[in-house]
Amino acid sequence: MQSLVRNRQEIRRAPVTSYDIILRGGTLVNQDGVGARDVGVSGGKIARIGDLSAASAGEVVDCRGLHILPGVIDSQVHFREPGPVHKEDLQTGSAAAVLGGVTAVFEMPNTNPLTTTPEALADKVLRATARMHCDFAFWVGGTHENAKNAAELERLPGAAGIKVFMGSSTGSLLIADDDGVGEVLKHIRRRAAFHSEDEARLNARKGERVAGDPASHPVWRDELTALTSTKRLIALAEKHRARVHVLHVTTAEEIEFLAGHKDVASVEVTPHHLTLTADDYARLGTLIQMNPPVRAPRHRDALWDGLVQGVVDVLGSDHAPHTLEEKAKPYPDSPSGMTGVQTLVPTLLDHVNSGRLTLQRLVDLTSAGPARLFQIAGKGRIARGYDADFTVVDLNRVETISNSWIASRCGWTPYDGKTVKGWPVGTFVRGARVMWEGEILTPATGRAVRFLEAL
Repeated sequence: MQSLVRNRQEIRRAPVTSYDIILRGGTLVNQDGVGARDVGVSGGKIARIGDLSAASAGEVVDCRGLHILPGVIDSQVHFREPGPVHKEDLQTGSAAAVLGGVTAVFEMPNTNPLTTTPEALADKVLRATARMHCDFAFWVGGTHENAKNAAELERLPGAAGIKVFMGSSTGSLLIADDDGVGEVLKHIRRRAAFHSEDEARLNARKGERVAGDPASHPVWRDELTALTSTKRLIALAEKHRARVHVLHVTTAEEIEFLAGHKDVASVEVTPHHLTLTADDYARLGTLIQMNPPVRAPRHRDALWDGLVQGVVDVLGSDHAPHTLEEKAKPYPDSPSGMTGVQTLVPTLLDHVNSGRLTLQRLVDLTSAGPARLFQIAGKGRIARGYDADFTVVDLNRVETISNSWIASRCGWTPYDGKTVKGWPVGTFVRGARVMWEGEILTPATGRAVRFLEAL
């Protein structure tokens, strides 16, 4: 009898030798290092990692010469739907995502109508399901009116958490006062995200804007506009014992300050703030007008130092498309925002090849980091039982980014004409090869991301 039980246990433990898909011959980049390993996928999940040369599969993907990363998660995008879908919608934005190697996105609440109620969130989830090419979650906008319901809102299906605009917004999404921000922090249980600019200082400094000169944008929205707001936010987070996530940090002063407050605050930076500087306004004008703005080179250098020192937790694109016609309006009538979800991986791989960033740190910032901060279920690692989300890249490929490659409805990028080394070759979402060599191969099958704190 004991022998029979032992034999049954051995059968249960034996690895599967047939899989739906095998990614063969690639170099895996994961929590346990970088090395040549195959990956077997069954039922949309990772089933086995290692030498699978003796195994069979319905589909074998040749990954020789390529690196396999955990699926990249972009935790800050604006896909505009419902609302001004002439710029973007959930389908076009997600197509741009997977063409750029991104497997999941968190979309922002400043749509029309605003994502501030259970009904608005459910509408977005319904619109996105099996219509987006990547997986998704939606930030719920924090307002004075819904603050007391934050704990319920942040746990709804498809909710990434609560997002608050402390500056740079309009209508009820703006919470500029400490009492209002404190009311949100008092009720949340998950980590909430914040656009941190001080609204009072923005209003007081509007005279610093120079008509027709987008280079005056960072003069108006200066360092103190960001630092003042961030200091207020951290004081309130400590008072209410809440966890906060400071989006698109742009200043040397904030990096220095936030390094001392990592117990309550996580930090996001963006590829454009790591790549561009105020010197680029002369060449690109309003195309790089963002909130908060692209700043002087010293701030870019400080962001890189914060990344090296571990102050920075995640990278997000802040993809925020507008049409070229809208961007061509003379400053300050021109809208702030640029495309970014499709160029996130190429620009960062170029930084890897230039020696500014290691491939393992890139994985931590774009996969493991978001999974850790936001408690994502089953994503962010290449591990048995996890979703089979992969970003497959060719580190040696040299390509020139062009407007014609951009799938976003607005059809442009500030990196048009930029040559980069490192390129996304394939995107797998829950085992489906969604993109390969610049072509979307499967119908949209996007699903809502699940979160441990909301299960």
